[in-house]
Formats: sequence, C-alpha cells, structure tokens
Amino acid sequence: MMHMTFYWGRQVTLLLDSWKTKTWTEYALTLCACFVVSVFYQYMEDRRLRFRLLSSSSAAASPPPSSVATPLLYPKSAASPWSPARFAGAVLFGLNSAIGYLLMLAIMSFNGGVFIAVIVGLAIGYLLFRSTDQDIVVDNPCACA
Repeated sequence: MMHMTFYWGRQVTLLLDSWKTKTWTEYALTLCACFVVSVFYQYMEDRRLRFRLLSSSSAAASPPPSSVATPLLYPKSAASPWSPARFAGAVLFGLNSAIGYLLMLAIMSFNGGVFIAVIVGLAIGYLLFRSTDQDIVVDNPCACA
C-alpha cells in the first residue's frame, strides 16, 4: 500500500515497481541517486537558461516601433520558430521538465530521506550552478525550479 504521509524507513518504492529498497545499502544508494539527479537538474536548468540567453543575444532583432504602446504585439525575436537554436532550446526545456517531474514523483513516495535528498540536492545544485545568475531571467513557473 502506498504511504499518504511522510514516513522514515529504508523500505521505499521509487518511481518503478522494480526500484525497491530493502537494505540500508540499497536505501543509501537510492538517496545518493536522488541527490545526484537533483544537482544535475540545476545544472541542466543553468545550461538551458544560458543557452537561451546566448541564442537570444545572437539573434539580431530590430527594436520595436513603440515598445510601450504595443508590448504584446511585438514578436520576441526575428528568428524562425523552426530555427536550430529554438529547437535545441525546446529539447533542453523538455529534458529539464522531465527530470523535474521525475523528482516530484520521487518526492511523492513520501519517504522522508528521499525528500531531504532531493531538497538538499536542489539547494547544492543551485549553490554550485545558479547562485550567480543576476543577469539571467528565470521564466520557469515550476515549483522545483
């Protein structure tokens, strides 16, 4: 039966029926995997935002005719929606979204150790990769961003 409240223990089923921990070693390796994937999530989010910044700064867009009068009608960039840079950005966004949702589902196992491993991994990843992002605008509404 699935837990509906937080519990502490080494027996956890994570994401798949085949990913069950029974021993403390399996549980510790599972927590390490959650931590590493959380740090990797922050790394990928940093790469995606930097790629977006790089591709938007390299695209030469003409200034809007009146940026105050028609902010919603002016296209964001002159680049084609099917340009390689926009396609690569979409792929990175999809990959990062998938990782974020998998982390969310891992937390929904309601195991306290998994919860702490993911949160600490996200915090450490943010500290390592994203804490110096003063010039990058974060546009991700996901709670785990």
